[in-house]
Formats: sequence, structure tokens, C-alpha cells
Amino acid sequence: MAFFRCSSLFPRFAACRCDSIIKAAIYSRQMSTESKNVGERLKSAGLIRSQGFIGGKWVDAYDGKTLEVVNPATGDVITNVSCMGSNETNDAIASAHDAFLAWSKLTAAERSKCLRKWYDLIISRKEELGQLITLEQGKPLKEAIGEVNYGASFIEFYAEEAKRVYGDIIPATSPDRRLFVLKQPVGVVGAITPWNFPLAMITRKVAPALACGCTVVVKPSEYTPLTALAAAELSIQAGIPPGALNVVMGDAPKIGGALLESHQVRKITFTGSTAVGKKLMSGAASTVKKVSLELGGNAPCIVFDDADLDVAIKGTLATKFRNSGQTCICANRVLVQEGIYEKFANALSTAVKCMKVGDGFDDGVVQGPLINDAALQKVETFVQDSISKGAKVITGGKRHSLGMTFYEPTVITDVKSDMLLSREETFGPVVPLLKFKTEEEAIHIANDTNAGLAAYVFTSNIQRSWRVPEALEYGIVGVNEGLISTEVAPFGGMKQSGLGREGSKYGLDEYLEVKYICQGNMS
Repeated sequence: MAFFRCSSLFPRFAACRCDSIIKAAIYSRQMSTESKNVGERLKSAGLIRSQGFIGGKWVDAYDGKTLEVVNPATGDVITNVSCMGSNETNDAIASAHDAFLAWSKLTAAERSKCLRKWYDLIISRKEELGQLITLEQGKPLKEAIGEVNYGASFIEFYAEEAKRVYGDIIPATSPDRRLFVLKQPVGVVGAITPWNFPLAMITRKVAPALACGCTVVVKPSEYTPLTALAAAELSIQAGIPPGALNVVMGDAPKIGGALLESHQVRKITFTGSTAVGKKLMSGAASTVKKVSLELGGNAPCIVFDDADLDVAIKGTLATKFRNSGQTCICANRVLVQEGIYEKFANALSTAVKCMKVGDGFDDGVVQGPLINDAALQKVETFVQDSISKGAKVITGGKRHSLGMTFYEPTVITDVKSDMLLSREETFGPVVPLLKFKTEEEAIHIANDTNAGLAAYVFTSNIQRSWRVPEALEYGIVGVNEGLISTEVAPFGGMKQSGLGREGSKYGLDEYLEVKYICQGNMS
């Protein structure tokens, strides 16, 4: 009733609002229809699976329970998948343990051929896998296909690196001895992966593990299990033997508990929140498992007065809005030097206003929905906190007219270090702009956090481009570049952003044990 009273006073506003609501409703129906068509095509192609994958077989939850997988752009249920728990996970562990005995004994060249075939199959189906990622996760299709290429690159890289796990010969301390070092697979690996990169976060863990001779039990996010299951289907087609790769999804505490309690699981690898990472680290202590953790970030993006403005804007957009800001290395705080602050804010705001929001299957869309209502509410809370403390929204700042979990790309100025936008990871399409005066102040603000995953620096000063990255307490630093992830470089953080590294030659070490052998009486 309140709306109709307003409409009599402001008829033009009311008409615009009605028109907007009608357009949003029509667009929503179009999104739903297109998504359903895509889903049907993927089912016909055999890429949508609903069961867990244990020992090379598709398995229902033992108690028959299922969970819904929902398209975040439309709210439609894509399918129901098995909701598994500790019993299924224990069987998957046993299957992986049995498979390890044979898989680890294969030559590196034989494992390499299987991985290469897996890579080829994924690339041959990249458009369909990209559609599947967009369907269950929401990111734009072009970005989703990019993730398939990125995820597959780890399989290709480690197919090659499998043949380069070298040991050492140590000069002996006495003439009748021979000393040498072997590197051997750690054993069964429990891999727990997030929803924001449904394929790449799996391949970045599974590929090096399999390359080293380990076997794996994967627990994907309950929000995005379909991509993991599709990848498992292709692994069997590639000749990776039953049990080497298993996928269980469902009750996260029960699955995680089974992985932590098992003495057969020798390694836990996890990407996700810092809070959950700490729990896994604590739980792994009882059986003294190896642990690698890629946890939350609070990435600073530092823009100096001497930066090339176009480069800085392009880089900030790339690192902030990819996947609607739902990445652990996206710029969470943008620190801009006072001499360029206003100019940068205006240019960034203009660019952000041109971003098209919508269903990831639509042409030209660069930002999709947030993953769920909880993510949307978190972004709203952070934005309202900043406004209540004096920050100013110059672009966006509210839910998008499309409804669901869409949020407007947002730029906020006059942000201070005590605001939630600065202190915690937002995981949404919001750019908070903080002002600084000196290089020393920027470094202090950037390092004033428990996180230490990624950071970005934009400057045209050669000395500063070395000096500042060295002073930043982060595992990854991009200089005049916003897209920094690649399979050939180590990915990981400092402080409470994690332990270990993924990708590159260093990623192999996370799945290997070093064994020293001393042979005596050799004279």
C-alpha cells in the first residue's frame, strides 16, 4: 500500500519503478529458461552426475540422502546429488589406499601419460565444462571457460613435472659408505576445495598429487559439486585407475572428520576460509598429517602518484571484479596516494558504471551473482558499516534490480582502516578506496593485517617497484599487473593466509616425503 501512495505523489518515479520490476521479472524468466536448456544439454552429454565417485564407481549416499545444487543466478535447482558422510568417506579412503599400492609403483612416464590424456579430454570439452561452471557457480561463461583452461594447465604442467622428481647423491663422510636421497609419494591425500573455482582448485591439488604417485579423496563444496564429478568422469576415460581419484560430497563436518581421523590419510590440502583452515590444522595434529592450507586474504592494491592511471585502473578492475570479487587474491583494499586519489576514484567509478551485470550465459556480462544469500548479506553488512562510519558510496552500494543474489558493482571513498571493508575479507564486488600520503604509510597499512596472501603495486618508479614488494608481508605480489595466477609460479601466503605452495615445481614438494638412505661396508 505504501508504494501506491508514493505512486500518486510521484507518478513518473512509480512508472519507472514498475517498468524496472517488469523488466527484471522478464529477464529472470529468460535466465531460467536458458539455464534449464543448458542443463539438459549437459545431462545428455553425460557431464552432469548426481552420485559420488568411489573406487571408479558411481555411488549413492548409503542412507539415500540428497542435497540440491542450485543455480545462483536463477534459484533453480539444477539437480540433486548424493549427500554423503563418514561411511562413504571411509570407503573412499580405503579405495584410495588400495589404489596407492599400484599407482605409486607405476613409472613417472606412465603416470604422465594418464595425466596428459586427462588434460586433453578436459580441453576437448572446455566449452561444456565452462557452461557447467557458469550453471552451478554463476560466473560469466567467458570467465568460466578461462577457468577450465587455467585448471587444465595444472594437469598439463604436472604431467611434465612427474618425470622430474629428482633425488640427490651426497658425498660420503667415509670411503665405505654411499649416501643418497629419494623422494617418495606421501600416500593418500584428502583434498577439500571451495566453490569459487570448482575446477581449478581441484586440479591444482589433484594433478601434483597424482604426478607424485599419491591417490586422492576430493571433497568439493556442496554448492558446486557438479564440476568435480564431471572431472572425475573424464579421469576414468583418461585411464587414471579406479581409486586413484575419489569424490565425496555432502556433510562437510562428517567428511572432514573422517579424513582427519584416518591413519591412512597422510596429507590434508585445503583452500577456503582461515577459520576452517585452523580447525583442519588442529584436527590433523592427532595423526600428525602433512598439511597445506591456502586461506583467506585481505589483499591491498597500492596505487602511487607516479602510476600509469590507465594501467592502474585496468589492473584494479581485473583483480577486484573477477568472479564478482569472490576470489581470495582479489583486491580487498585499494590504497591510493593523495595526489592521484580523486582522479583515480572518478576514473574507476566511470569504468565500473559500464560493467554489465547479469546471467553468466548472456553476451557482454562481466559480473554474475554472488554464490548465496549469506554472501549477499555479508557484503551489505560491510557496506552499511562503512557508511555508518563516514564512507561515501560513489557508485553502486545496493542490491541489483535483477534480484536474487546480484549486487551492484560498487566504489566507496573515504574508507578508513577501522572499517569492516578494510579489516576483513569482503568477497564481493566492492572497491573501498583508502587514502595515504607516503610510501612508508602505505606499507604499514598494507601489512597491518593477519592475512598475507596477495598484494598489488602500481608505480612507474623502478626502485619503488622493487622496494615495496620486498617490504610487503605477502606470498604473492603483482607489480603493475592485476592477473597474476599461473601454473608455473608458486601460489601461497604468509601469516594466517596459509602454509605451503601450490603450482610450479615447488608444488610437488607438498606431496613428497624425503628419504635418506645410507649404505655401509661398500669398500
